[in-house]
Amino acid sequence: EVQLVESGGGLVQAGGSLRLSCAGSGFTFDEYNIGWFRQAPGKEREGISCISKTNGFTFYSDSVKGRFTVSSDNAKTTVYLQMNSLKPEDTAVYYCAAYDPNYYTDCRPVYFAMDYWGNGTLVTVSS
Repeated sequence: EVQLVESGGGLVQAGGSLRLSCAGSGFTFDEYNIGWFRQAPGKEREGISCISKTNGFTFYSDSVKGRFTVSSDNAKTTVYLQMNSLKPEDTAVYYCAAYDPNYYTDCRPVYFAMDYWGNGTLVTVSS
């Protein structure tokens, strides 16, 4: 059974940090790219980061660039999202998703291209 499980969310004050984890199982984790998305109440789901398993290429949206860092540990079949300098506008449910780069070659995360989704973890940033 394919599984993607996010963890690490919680409540943090503005300026603080959190590290999210995305643990995958049931598929060839080291052959799939991983994207990170977030969805705030009343907002559309936003692709904020991705990491390519092929060459290590990473992408960040303008809203998180310079503050968030994505990394992968294939031995643990886990991808991480280190979030620093958090702002209240970062409050959202954060999701990871896996997608096959052989069919969607662009690392940049878009909703329609994702093959597998986790259930999300809530991040709340207080001011």
